[in-house]
Amino acid sequence: MIAAPKSTLPGTRPEGARDEREAAAHVQRMFAHIAPRYDLLNHLLSFSLDRLWRRRTARQFLHILRRPESRVLDLCCGTGDLAFALARARGFIKNAGVPVVGSDFVEPMLTRAREKSASAAPRGATVFAAADALNLPFADASFNLVTTAFGFRNLANYEHGLREITRVLKPGGEVGILEFSEPGAGPLAGIFRFYFRHILPRIGGAISGDADAYTYLPGSVAKFPSPSGLAALMEQTGFAGIRISSWNFGSVILHTARRI
Repeated sequence: MIAAPKSTLPGTRPEGARDEREAAAHVQRMFAHIAPRYDLLNHLLSFSLDRLWRRRTARQFLHILRRPESRVLDLCCGTGDLAFALARARGFIKNAGVPVVGSDFVEPMLTRAREKSASAAPRGATVFAAADALNLPFADASFNLVTTAFGFRNLANYEHGLREITRVLKPGGEVGILEFSEPGAGPLAGIFRFYFRHILPRIGGAISGDADAYTYLPGSVAKFPSPSGLAALMEQTGFAGIRISSWNFGSVILHTARRI
């Protein structure tokens, strides 16, 4: 079992959170509050590009998904959209594959995922379970693939989160981390940066009724490690063959890697 020492690189720190425990509790409360309008805002604020980013992520792992015996975990799954994309990419047929497991520590999000599962993926293709990403209830070397979409950034300790992913992956298993990042240079990137920092929080706060949640979003992205910084941390925590894919003016980044 891989040890998980205290990280020298902290995770998210919402305003007022003094330590990892308070940071995690803040994130849990915040996402529980916005769960009813989470899907609407994801699609609205991204102009539905979030669906494309998840499909692209799933396609990166077809070589794993198409093996019926492969075990797949979608971490910080929220309302299940990436888990559903993975299941559809798998071409799931009843009794011909193991369900994709989606896990999250926000129960209202999981409730939405379970409600959506009847229409979003073939019956039996997904299963959802409550789990803390920093203390997963899965045995060592349980999965062939672990993914996460726009959730890793919210962990209270990034290094610990990566070590948990490493622990539950089988040797040679793969990981995909889809996250927001600070956009690159250029006029279009500048326009998106202005939208992300100033327009998106206003719209998100007005529709969700939680201004803090959508102020937190650009702030958390600004503090998140750069793509190269996250890649370096992944290398330190047991991953190799790290690849970085950049989309949407560099504002959306997919890291893929293999567990050593």
